[in-house]
Amino acid sequence: MLNPMLIEDAVRAALKEDLGRAGDITSQAIIPESAMATAMIASRQMGVIAGIEFARAAFRMIDPTLKFEVLVGDGGHVSASTEVARISGPARGLLSAERVALNYLGRLSGIASLTAKFAAAIAHTKAKIADTRKTTPGLRAFEKYAVRCGGGMNHRFGLDDAVLIKDNHIAVAGGVSAALRAAKANVGHLVKIEIEVDTPVQLREVITEGADVVLLDNMSLTQLREAVKLVNGKMLCEASGNVTLATVKDIAETGVDIISSGALTHSAPILDLGLDIRMTK
Repeated sequence: MLNPMLIEDAVRAALKEDLGRAGDITSQAIIPESAMATAMIASRQMGVIAGIEFARAAFRMIDPTLKFEVLVGDGGHVSASTEVARISGPARGLLSAERVALNYLGRLSGIASLTAKFAAAIAHTKAKIADTRKTTPGLRAFEKYAVRCGGGMNHRFGLDDAVLIKDNHIAVAGGVSAALRAAKANVGHLVKIEIEVDTPVQLREVITEGADVVLLDNMSLTQLREAVKLVNGKMLCEASGNVTLATVKDIAETGVDIISSGALTHSAPILDLGLDIRMTK
Protein backbone atom coordinates (compact mmCIF):
# COMPACT_ATOMS: atom_id res chain seq x y z
CA MET A 1 0.00 0.00 0.00
CA LEU A 2 1.05 3.57 -0.64
CA ASN A 3 0.93 6.24 2.04
CA PRO A 4 -2.21 8.28 1.16
CA MET A 5 -0.38 11.48 2.06
CA LEU A 6 2.17 10.83 -0.69
CA ILE A 7 -0.66 10.48 -3.20
CA GLU A 8 -2.32 13.66 -1.95
CA ASP A 9 0.87 15.69 -2.24
CA ALA A 10 1.71 14.40 -5.71
CA VAL A 11 -1.76 14.90 -7.14
CA ARG A 12 -2.08 18.36 -5.60
CA ALA A 13 1.21 19.42 -7.17
CA ALA A 14 0.13 18.07 -10.57
CA LEU A 15 -3.21 19.87 -10.38
CA LYS A 16 -1.51 23.14 -9.44
CA GLU A 17 0.79 22.74 -12.44
CA ASP A 18 -2.15 22.09 -14.77
CA LEU A 19 -4.58 24.69 -13.43
CA GLY A 20 -1.96 27.44 -13.35
CA ARG A 21 -3.02 30.91 -12.25
CA ALA A 22 -6.61 31.02 -13.49
CA GLY A 23 -7.85 27.45 -13.51
CA ASP A 24 -9.55 25.65 -16.40
CA ILE A 25 -10.55 28.68 -18.48
CA THR A 26 -11.93 26.47 -21.28
CA SER A 27 -14.46 24.69 -19.06
CA GLN A 28 -15.29 27.89 -17.21
CA ALA A 29 -16.02 29.68 -20.48
CA ILE A 30 -18.18 27.15 -22.27
CA ILE A 31 -19.74 24.82 -19.68
CA PRO A 32 -22.56 26.03 -17.42
CA GLU A 33 -21.79 25.68 -13.73
CA SER A 34 -25.00 23.66 -13.32
CA ALA A 35 -24.12 21.09 -16.04
CA MET A 36 -23.90 17.50 -14.79
CA ALA A 37 -22.19 14.57 -16.49
CA THR A 38 -21.13 10.96 -16.14
CA ALA A 39 -17.79 9.70 -17.44
CA MET A 40 -16.19 6.32 -17.86
CA ILE A 41 -12.47 5.65 -17.75
CA ALA A 42 -11.84 2.65 -20.00
CA SER A 43 -8.78 0.79 -21.23
CA ARG A 44 -8.04 0.81 -24.92
CA GLN A 45 -5.63 -2.12 -24.78
CA MET A 46 -4.76 -5.13 -22.63
CA GLY A 47 -2.82 -4.47 -19.47
CA VAL A 48 -2.73 -4.24 -15.68
CA ILE A 49 -4.16 -1.34 -13.70
CA ALA A 50 -2.14 0.67 -11.19
CA GLY A 51 -2.75 4.13 -9.79
CA ILE A 52 -6.51 4.15 -9.36
CA GLU A 53 -6.23 6.14 -6.10
CA PHE A 54 -4.35 8.89 -7.94
CA ALA A 55 -7.30 9.24 -10.29
CA ARG A 56 -9.76 9.26 -7.41
CA ALA A 57 -7.74 11.95 -5.61
CA ALA A 58 -7.60 14.17 -8.71
CA PHE A 59 -11.37 14.25 -9.11
CA ARG A 60 -11.97 14.67 -5.38
CA MET A 61 -9.56 17.60 -5.09
CA ILE A 62 -11.12 19.40 -8.03
CA ASP A 63 -14.66 18.87 -6.77
CA PRO A 64 -15.47 16.89 -3.61
CA THR A 65 -19.04 16.36 -4.86
CA LEU A 66 -17.87 14.18 -7.74
CA LYS A 67 -18.69 10.50 -7.21
CA PHE A 68 -15.86 8.12 -8.13
CA GLU A 69 -16.65 4.43 -8.48
CA VAL A 70 -13.82 1.91 -8.93
CA LEU A 71 -14.67 -0.90 -11.34
CA VAL A 72 -11.17 -2.42 -11.65
CA GLY A 73 -8.72 -2.00 -8.77
CA ASP A 74 -4.94 -1.89 -8.80
CA GLY A 75 -3.46 -5.18 -9.95
CA GLY A 76 -6.52 -6.00 -12.01
CA HIS A 77 -6.03 -7.27 -15.57
CA VAL A 78 -8.01 -5.55 -18.31
CA SER A 79 -8.63 -6.04 -22.00
CA ALA A 80 -9.46 -3.43 -24.61
CA SER A 81 -12.69 -1.56 -23.75
CA THR A 82 -12.73 -2.68 -20.11
CA GLU A 83 -14.35 -0.01 -17.93
CA VAL A 84 -12.05 0.86 -15.05
CA ALA A 85 -13.87 3.65 -13.20
CA ARG A 86 -17.10 5.66 -13.36
CA ILE A 87 -17.23 9.33 -12.32
CA SER A 88 -20.38 11.42 -12.05
CA GLY A 89 -21.19 14.96 -10.98
CA PRO A 90 -20.49 18.52 -12.13
CA ALA A 91 -19.16 18.50 -15.70
CA ARG A 92 -16.63 21.27 -15.12
CA GLY A 93 -14.89 19.30 -12.42
CA LEU A 94 -14.84 16.14 -14.53
CA LEU A 95 -13.06 17.87 -17.37
CA SER A 96 -10.65 19.83 -15.18
CA ALA A 97 -9.37 16.69 -13.40
CA GLU A 98 -9.31 14.43 -16.46
CA ARG A 99 -5.74 14.91 -17.64
CA VAL A 100 -4.00 14.64 -14.27
CA ALA A 101 -6.04 11.53 -13.43
CA LEU A 102 -5.20 9.86 -16.74
CA ASN A 103 -1.54 10.87 -16.63
CA TYR A 104 -0.97 9.06 -13.35
CA LEU A 105 -3.21 6.13 -14.20
CA GLY A 106 -1.69 5.62 -17.65
CA ARG A 107 1.92 5.91 -16.48
CA LEU A 108 1.59 3.57 -13.50
CA SER A 109 -0.60 1.08 -15.36
CA GLY A 110 2.01 1.00 -18.13
CA ILE A 111 4.69 -0.01 -15.63
CA ALA A 112 2.42 -2.63 -14.08
CA SER A 113 1.57 -3.99 -17.53
CA LEU A 114 5.19 -4.32 -18.63
CA THR A 115 6.16 -5.90 -15.30
CA ALA A 116 3.37 -8.46 -15.72
CA LYS A 117 4.83 -9.51 -19.07
CA PHE A 118 8.25 -10.06 -17.49
CA ALA A 119 6.72 -11.94 -14.56
CA ALA A 120 4.70 -14.19 -16.87
CA ALA A 121 7.79 -15.02 -18.93
CA ILE A 122 9.60 -16.45 -15.88
CA ALA A 123 6.65 -17.83 -13.92
CA HIS A 124 7.82 -21.40 -14.51
CA THR A 125 11.09 -20.70 -12.66
CA LYS A 126 11.94 -19.69 -9.09
CA ALA A 127 13.28 -16.31 -10.25
CA LYS A 128 11.52 -13.05 -9.46
CA ILE A 129 11.67 -9.88 -11.54
CA ALA A 130 12.73 -6.74 -9.65
CA ASP A 131 12.99 -3.05 -10.39
CA THR A 132 15.95 -0.70 -9.88
CA ARG A 133 16.54 2.94 -8.92
CA LYS A 134 16.22 3.96 -12.58
CA THR A 135 12.96 5.76 -11.91
CA THR A 136 11.42 9.13 -12.79
CA PRO A 137 12.68 11.73 -10.27
CA GLY A 138 10.00 12.34 -7.68
CA LEU A 139 7.92 9.33 -8.69
CA ARG A 140 10.04 6.47 -7.37
CA ALA A 141 7.66 5.25 -4.65
CA PHE A 142 4.75 5.30 -7.09
CA GLU A 143 6.59 3.56 -9.92
CA LYS A 144 7.88 0.89 -7.58
CA TYR A 145 4.34 0.42 -6.29
CA ALA A 146 3.24 -0.13 -9.89
CA VAL A 147 5.90 -2.83 -10.27
CA ARG A 148 4.33 -4.65 -7.34
CA CYS A 149 0.89 -4.31 -8.92
CA GLY A 150 2.29 -6.06 -11.99
CA GLY A 151 3.67 -9.00 -10.03
CA GLY A 152 7.26 -7.83 -9.62
CA MET A 153 9.28 -7.15 -6.50
CA ASN A 154 11.10 -4.07 -5.31
CA HIS A 155 14.84 -3.63 -5.09
CA ARG A 156 16.06 -0.94 -2.70
CA PHE A 157 14.13 2.34 -2.70
CA GLY A 158 17.17 4.51 -2.10
CA LEU A 159 20.78 4.69 -1.04
CA ASP A 160 19.76 4.32 2.60
CA ASP A 161 17.85 1.05 2.22
CA ALA A 162 20.69 -1.41 1.92
CA VAL A 163 24.36 -1.66 1.02
CA LEU A 164 24.96 -2.29 -2.68
CA ILE A 165 28.67 -2.37 -3.46
CA LYS A 166 29.23 -1.78 -7.18
CA ASP A 167 32.33 -1.83 -9.35
CA ASN A 168 33.29 1.79 -8.63
CA HIS A 169 32.92 1.22 -4.88
CA ILE A 170 35.19 -1.81 -5.17
CA ALA A 171 37.78 0.18 -7.09
CA VAL A 172 37.86 2.97 -4.51
CA ALA A 173 37.72 0.64 -1.50
CA GLY A 174 40.67 -1.41 -2.70
CA GLY A 175 39.02 -4.66 -3.73
CA VAL A 176 36.13 -7.00 -3.03
CA SER A 177 37.34 -8.22 0.35
CA ALA A 178 38.20 -4.75 1.61
CA ALA A 179 34.81 -3.41 0.55
CA LEU A 180 32.87 -6.25 2.20
CA ARG A 181 34.83 -6.04 5.44
CA ALA A 182 34.32 -2.29 5.66
CA ALA A 183 30.59 -2.63 4.99
CA LYS A 184 30.16 -5.26 7.73
CA ALA A 185 32.12 -3.14 10.18
CA ASN A 186 30.12 0.02 9.59
CA VAL A 187 26.45 -0.87 9.09
CA GLY A 188 23.88 -2.22 11.50
CA HIS A 189 23.01 -5.88 11.88
CA LEU A 190 19.66 -5.41 10.13
CA VAL A 191 21.18 -3.95 6.96
CA LYS A 192 21.54 -6.32 4.01
CA ILE A 193 24.78 -6.29 2.02
CA GLU A 194 24.89 -6.96 -1.73
CA ILE A 195 27.96 -6.80 -3.94
CA GLU A 196 28.36 -6.72 -7.71
CA VAL A 197 30.79 -9.03 -9.51
CA ASP A 198 31.58 -9.65 -13.13
CA THR A 199 34.26 -12.35 -12.96
CA PRO A 200 34.53 -15.81 -11.35
CA VAL A 201 37.58 -14.58 -9.39
CA GLN A 202 35.54 -11.83 -7.76
CA LEU A 203 32.70 -14.27 -7.07
CA ARG A 204 35.00 -16.70 -5.24
CA GLU A 205 36.24 -13.81 -3.12
CA VAL A 206 32.67 -12.88 -2.24
CA ILE A 207 31.87 -16.47 -1.29
CA THR A 208 34.91 -16.52 1.00
CA GLU A 209 34.05 -13.21 2.67
CA GLY A 210 30.28 -13.71 2.73
CA ALA A 211 27.41 -11.43 1.67
CA ASP A 212 23.63 -11.52 1.64
CA VAL A 213 23.28 -11.15 -2.12
CA VAL A 214 25.68 -11.28 -5.04
CA LEU A 215 24.85 -9.27 -8.16
CA LEU A 216 26.02 -11.09 -11.28
CA ASP A 217 26.52 -8.25 -13.70
CA ASN A 218 26.29 -8.69 -17.47
CA MET A 219 27.30 -12.33 -17.36
CA SER A 220 26.62 -14.79 -20.16
CA LEU A 221 24.12 -17.58 -19.62
CA THR A 222 26.96 -20.05 -19.20
CA GLN A 223 28.62 -17.81 -16.62
CA LEU A 224 25.34 -17.39 -14.75
CA ARG A 225 24.80 -21.16 -14.55
CA GLU A 226 28.35 -21.66 -13.29
CA ALA A 227 27.95 -18.85 -10.75
CA VAL A 228 24.74 -20.34 -9.35
CA LYS A 229 26.49 -23.71 -8.92
CA LEU A 230 29.47 -22.05 -7.27
CA VAL A 231 27.33 -20.10 -4.81
CA ASN A 232 25.34 -23.25 -4.03
CA GLY A 233 22.71 -21.49 -1.95
CA LYS A 234 25.14 -19.62 0.31
CA MET A 235 23.56 -16.31 -0.73
CA LEU A 236 20.95 -15.00 -3.13
CA CYS A 237 22.02 -14.65 -6.74
CA GLU A 238 20.78 -11.64 -8.68
CA ALA A 239 21.29 -11.26 -12.42
CA SER A 240 21.40 -7.85 -14.06
CA GLY A 241 22.35 -6.41 -17.43
CA ASN A 242 20.84 -6.98 -20.90
CA VAL A 243 17.51 -7.99 -19.38
CA THR A 244 14.71 -7.73 -21.92
CA LEU A 245 11.50 -9.61 -22.62
CA ALA A 246 13.48 -11.56 -25.20
CA THR A 247 16.24 -12.59 -22.77
CA VAL A 248 14.57 -12.81 -19.36
CA LYS A 249 13.30 -16.40 -19.76
CA ASP A 250 16.76 -17.78 -20.54
CA ILE A 251 18.28 -15.79 -17.68
CA ALA A 252 15.70 -17.13 -15.23
CA GLU A 253 16.35 -20.71 -16.32
CA THR A 254 20.00 -20.46 -15.21
CA GLY A 255 18.77 -20.79 -11.62
CA VAL A 256 19.24 -17.22 -10.35
CA ASP A 257 16.91 -16.02 -7.60
CA ILE A 258 16.33 -12.44 -8.74
CA ILE A 259 16.50 -10.63 -12.06
CA SER A 260 16.64 -6.83 -11.91
CA SER A 261 15.77 -4.59 -14.83
CA GLY A 262 15.64 -0.83 -15.08
CA ALA A 263 13.42 -1.21 -18.14
CA LEU A 264 10.42 -1.91 -15.91
CA THR A 265 10.32 1.75 -14.97
CA HIS A 266 12.44 3.73 -17.41
CA SER A 267 11.15 2.17 -20.62
CA ALA A 268 7.53 1.23 -19.91
CA PRO A 269 5.03 2.74 -22.38
CA ILE A 270 1.84 4.11 -20.92
CA LEU A 271 -1.28 1.96 -20.87
CA ASP A 272 -3.74 3.67 -23.18
CA LEU A 273 -6.74 4.71 -21.11
CA GLY A 274 -9.41 7.17 -22.14
CA LEU A 275 -12.21 9.11 -20.49
CA ASP A 276 -15.52 9.28 -22.32
CA ILE A 277 -18.13 11.70 -21.04
CA ARG A 278 -21.85 11.97 -21.50
CA MET A 279 -24.15 14.70 -20.28
CA THR A 280 -26.95 14.01 -17.83
CA LYS A 281 -29.97 16.05 -16.95
